[in-house]
Amino acid sequence: MPAIIKFGTSGWRAVIAEDFTFANVRRAITGIARYVASRKPAGGAVIVGRDPRFLGETLVSMAADILGAHGIVARVIPEPAPTPAIAWAVIRSKSDGAINFTASHNPPEYNGIKFSTPDGAPALPEVTKAIEAEIEALDQATDLAARSPSNAAKREELDVAPDYLARLRQLVDLDAIKTASLRVAYDPLWGAGRGYPDTLLREAGVHVETVHDCRDVLFGGQAPEPDDHLLGDLRRRMRESGAHIGISTDGDADRFGILDRDGTFISPNYIIALLFDYLVESRGWRNGVAKSVATTNLVNALAQHHKVQLYETPVGFKYIGELIDQDKIAIGGEESAGLSIRHHVPEKDGILAGLLCCEMVARRGRSLREQLDTLFAKVGSFYPRRENFRLTPEVKAKFTSKLGGDPGEIGGRAVREVVRTDGLKLVFGDGSWVCYRLSGTEPVVRVYSEARSAQDLEKLSAAAKQWIFE
Repeated sequence: MPAIIKFGTSGWRAVIAEDFTFANVRRAITGIARYVASRKPAGGAVIVGRDPRFLGETLVSMAADILGAHGIVARVIPEPAPTPAIAWAVIRSKSDGAINFTASHNPPEYNGIKFSTPDGAPALPEVTKAIEAEIEALDQATDLAARSPSNAAKREELDVAPDYLARLRQLVDLDAIKTASLRVAYDPLWGAGRGYPDTLLREAGVHVETVHDCRDVLFGGQAPEPDDHLLGDLRRRMRESGAHIGISTDGDADRFGILDRDGTFISPNYIIALLFDYLVESRGWRNGVAKSVATTNLVNALAQHHKVQLYETPVGFKYIGELIDQDKIAIGGEESAGLSIRHHVPEKDGILAGLLCCEMVARRGRSLREQLDTLFAKVGSFYPRRENFRLTPEVKAKFTSKLGGDPGEIGGRAVREVVRTDGLKLVFGDGSWVCYRLSGTEPVVRVYSEARSAQDLEKLSAAAKQWIFE
């Protein structure tokens, strides 16, 4: 029985040589090719890219062959490329989508396939379900001709860097960063972001130091995730070079990690809020702001302060991408370090986020912590946290049943509002909240909590955990 291939919020991911095998990759790519061909019977064009993971070149070549067999032109990116650069290339080249071999921030033993639609956005559920149906139909086909189309289309090479870098020059005030004599340190975590933000900054005359600026398919033996505990080398380089800010991107450069001038990691929740406030101030953009249901309510408070429309979406950047496509928002972000802005790609862009943070620090002349303190003074303080808890089958069954109800209180806190945009979010009278989301791939519940003080967050987090297991 072949493995079931399911596309989640960011595509299909699996462990290499377990479920992520050549056979299953062929099934997935053939399903995508059949989907595109069904909508472009005269032949279309699909971009094929990758991050620096093991066997990436082989997978890209395989995908190009399968697309060609279905009469689809494969626009192959020869080098590892950031996900946002691929998204921009889809839009610029008017392609019919993109296949991106990446497992993003997952550990090196994983790989994955992300499919983007012609607008450059991650495929929405109606598209991925159609692709899954094509895979299922392929598995059930007994006619060899139905499995192996004999059409052929040419293969092209595509360099996505020039157009994407040109776009970033339009979006970021590089002159302001240079004028402020800002010193920057960058960590691509051996990923696809290598040579992108550092190239732009150096061209603008900004002093940039880099770490992990080489290809390593094992990512130094760790997950290429720009999180606090994995940025020690970036901190050291900041100290050595006297950098004012440290920026980092994950394996495919769609997520960001930011260090303040003293090496303090600034939560993505706070970065989203700071950049929202900065874009209103510097660009005058007031058309809207979007955040996932699990992202800080500091964004809500700022939206109210600036009199800007707030959109709260399910988890998954594709929902924010729709709002960018419709020009309903100036910025949209998720607490998992995904962000994009108006007139840009409807896809997460960790490179842009890091560069905008550099611009914000340069133009405001204050550290990120100082700017965050100003926000707290303006709209109140917010302290978010995310935790994962593993569940036994018995606990999961019981907890799943509890999620269907409307609890009146948790830990003595009366529930003021129940939100079911994604999972179960409970809002309390003082504005604190907790959100529970069950993982679709492992026996884990993700718990997002936010309180108005650091001390109260500890109490809320403990109560939120107790409710799971009681």
